[in-house]
Amino acid sequence: MNEYLLFAIAIIPIAWLIVSLGILKFPAHKTCIFTAIFTFIIALVFWKISFLNAVTASIEGILVALWPILLVIVAALFTYNLAVETKSMDTMKKMLSSITTDQRIQVLILAWGFGGFLEAVAGYGTAVAIPASILASIGFNPIFAAIICLIANTVPTAFGAIGIPVTTLATVTGLDVMKLSYLISIQLAPFIIIIPFALVILTKKSFKAIKGVFWITLVSGLAFAIPQIFVAKYLGAELPALIGSLCSMLATVIMAKFMNKNQSKLEIESEESQVYDVVAQSKVTFREGLLAWLPYILLCILILIASPLFPSINEFLAKFTSEIQVYTGEGAKATSFIWINTPGMMIIISTFMAGLIQKVKISIMLNVFISTIKQLTKSFITITSIVAISKIMSYSGMTSSISFGLCATTGSFYPIISPLLGSIGTFVTGSDTSANILFGGLQTQAATSLGISPYWIAAANTAGATAGKMISPQSIAIAASATGLIGKEGKIFSSTVKFCLGYVIILGILVYFGSYFFTI
Repeated sequence: MNEYLLFAIAIIPIAWLIVSLGILKFPAHKTCIFTAIFTFIIALVFWKISFLNAVTASIEGILVALWPILLVIVAALFTYNLAVETKSMDTMKKMLSSITTDQRIQVLILAWGFGGFLEAVAGYGTAVAIPASILASIGFNPIFAAIICLIANTVPTAFGAIGIPVTTLATVTGLDVMKLSYLISIQLAPFIIIIPFALVILTKKSFKAIKGVFWITLVSGLAFAIPQIFVAKYLGAELPALIGSLCSMLATVIMAKFMNKNQSKLEIESEESQVYDVVAQSKVTFREGLLAWLPYILLCILILIASPLFPSINEFLAKFTSEIQVYTGEGAKATSFIWINTPGMMIIISTFMAGLIQKVKISIMLNVFISTIKQLTKSFITITSIVAISKIMSYSGMTSSISFGLCATTGSFYPIISPLLGSIGTFVTGSDTSANILFGGLQTQAATSLGISPYWIAAANTAGATAGKMISPQSIAIAASATGLIGKEGKIFSSTVKFCLGYVIILGILVYFGSYFFTI
């Protein structure tokens, strides 16, 4: 069949997801399961994948969705629900209010700094689920909390989960990871500075929101971007987002405390600020604060200890891994299931440990855990469906048809759409790493044929993939689950998609002009 026709057919499931979620605003669990069935059928008819292979591709997608993706969602929401049950969330609200009662700065600390840190050390949705649930609990509109965390959780994903997306891209393409890391950090730097301003403006729905917080917003971005570039250039892919997010969060908190100290009352236009003024009057002891934040403190410690930064522990935990070959088609590879050293398990372990230290009965923790699983029934349907779609599209050749069509129709202007290809990869798979696996090789081949540096275009794939993260049905389902908005995914999508388009267009222009400087 004609390749251009296959390209047109291959984008139908993606187009339908965009229309059904963004325009028709169908509930995600309904539209995703329909799209999965539809994708299954067109893969059989037009790409001639066998029925058995299509079934096993779907099963592999469902299993991967359950472990580790849905595990993270359950774990993050369990941590939040237990914090509500034990009143720890009330203590966290008081502590945040003691730093600042300004919602704009709270967004910078939680969605941007803390979210970036969680993405750097864990990934798999933690950077959306945990900050969004906290923001909603301290008085932010749940839909806003979901949207703001999705937008914030873009640039940190490039070096998320201790650099897995970049190290994977280097492996897939055969490129040097140090040079690749540096160019990715260069492409992302403008967005790291711009996004904090966008978050502040969105918080108050006005450009005037920047007034009074310009310098702290600028510092929040620069404190992330500059260390990330330096670490990426000289240390590689594992630590840029980790160190960048820590520097950003620390700088933002210090400046917020300084502003609070020198200003008896911040000028906040929102009437909601009155709630924070009341909460801020009560003091929190060091012990109360430590116990309240203990699940997140233990989570950070456990993930860092289990990371490649501590090889002996990392190698020991790697033994608790199963290799299961599910897909039966050509080129089938075993799927790895990591049973302990995966973010979801780390969150559950840290939460149970914290609960025991807080003297919470095991029976109470188990009841909260079970109720959390029941709460996420629709999210299970959504995410298992969307990962099944990604596996069917990948194994059948549908994603290859999409990449061919984009390359063939753009010619010398290919660098402009190279980030778009990365964003499509993340939209379909929900993962920056998967987007790099899908399109990394194709991007470097296209660059070589055009006489452009393959490093520059491969970097554009990763940078573009970060934009797709905010509109991925997986990410949106996580945000909706964390904020109690299951069934409202379409509304969230329609709010984030315009930011994604702007991000990809600006990035495409930067990549296009940068391609003249980075040639073979």
